Amino acid sequence: MAAQSKIKASEIIEPGDDDAVALAKRHLVQPWPYAGSVGNEARALIGEGDGIYITDASGKRLIDGPAGMWCINVGHRREELAKVMYDQAMALSYNTPWYTMNAPSAELAKRIADAAPGDLSHTFFTTGGSSAVETALRFMQFYNNVRGRPEKKLILSRGGAYHGSTYLSASLNGRPRDRDWMDGADDLVVKLSSPDPFRRPKGMSTAAFTDFLVDQFRDTVARVGADRIGAFVGEPVQASGGVIVPPDGYLKRIREICRENDILYVSDEVVTGFGRLGHVFASGDVFGIDPDMITFAKGVTSGYFPLGGVIISERLLEELRRSNHPDALFGHGLTYTSHPIGCAVALKNLDLLEEGVLQHAREIAPYFQARLKTLEELPLVGEVRGLGLMACVECVADRESKDPLQLDKDVGKRIDAHCHELGLLVRPLINMCVMSPPLIISSEQVDDMVAILREGISRTMDDLRKEGVWRG
Repeated sequence: MAAQSKIKASEIIEPGDDDAVALAKRHLVQPWPYAGSVGNEARALIGEGDGIYITDASGKRLIDGPAGMWCINVGHRREELAKVMYDQAMALSYNTPWYTMNAPSAELAKRIADAAPGDLSHTFFTTGGSSAVETALRFMQFYNNVRGRPEKKLILSRGGAYHGSTYLSASLNGRPRDRDWMDGADDLVVKLSSPDPFRRPKGMSTAAFTDFLVDQFRDTVARVGADRIGAFVGEPVQASGGVIVPPDGYLKRIREICRENDILYVSDEVVTGFGRLGHVFASGDVFGIDPDMITFAKGVTSGYFPLGGVIISERLLEELRRSNHPDALFGHGLTYTSHPIGCAVALKNLDLLEEGVLQHAREIAPYFQARLKTLEELPLVGEVRGLGLMACVECVADRESKDPLQLDKDVGKRIDAHCHELGLLVRPLINMCVMSPPLIISSEQVDDMVAILREGISRTMDDLRKEGVWRG
């Protein structure tokens, strides 16, 4: 076999950058498009990545502030992961999961069980986060059908939540604008308040706000009926909703209400899993809860291959095995369930995490949070919040009213544009900027990131003043 050579992404991009933009506008439908530009849109073209950096089409080097989409946890251009993909593809590129299996998926399922809290012992692998949440919900429906409770199917979700883009998972979403023009299974979903301390009622303490959230949950169960509610689905930290860190003790209290009412607790760790909070899973190690199911994706392969999954409690599986319906079929599966390449990559990624990346993430996180917190000195910034290596800078018109700039809902995009010029990619969310860099980021790189973000916000404040949108 010919000797392998190292090839940079810039050497293999085809067609050229200009052609790619033109082709995208003619043929590519981007995710989350507006009707006025759907099918006629090109977004920022990225040529290559290295460590915590990416390079755009003009050759500008940028800090990858969002780590792709919360997922490039071990950084770009990890040769170990690329080699595993090649080796596994040359050994076995695919097998049908309907009547065959592969060794990497079995080994990965065992290692995930070892890291999971409580009695979570078995994993069903999917292609990503949306299909993981969809699988958990379909399993809940199947579980209650087999147990003779076909009416126990309602799902509790919360404002500010994001759980995916498939039909059932998207029905749980509670972010502004997500559902304005989209249908969903609204008859199956009951929405609760977002656990956002920053937006709690004026004059209410955090402790009182926590009691309010818990009382609302308990009252909703009583009003709707525990015999009709199949599951509660919640992110430990609401990620795309603006990095909403719940009040202390809130999740534990919600878990207890679910247990008391035989409601399955599904912890959506698509973002928080595999290192974002310094642990493989945050549910047990950070928040002290043992869910009935955990969904995951993104960081499981550090974004190098599409893979997700749902980990299921041994108790639930045992109850199914003991049921009076041994022939009941869980009619659910995906062509790429337990994909051998994805599972092989995840195994090596887990090695990298456990061999030092998780420890580094835990050590650098306090510095990351403290440095970002200094941005609250800027008058446009209402709050900087976060946990681990995920944070949100929320901009407001004034701190007293916490008005999210009603005259300029795209302030986040303005900040992102300035930061792009300065060497940083951020994730703009209406009036917020989300930061979740690769876990390998150094303290010096954190300093660079915060300095650029500070300048980007300062330039945006100048723009808003000149336009008369904001006085500051």
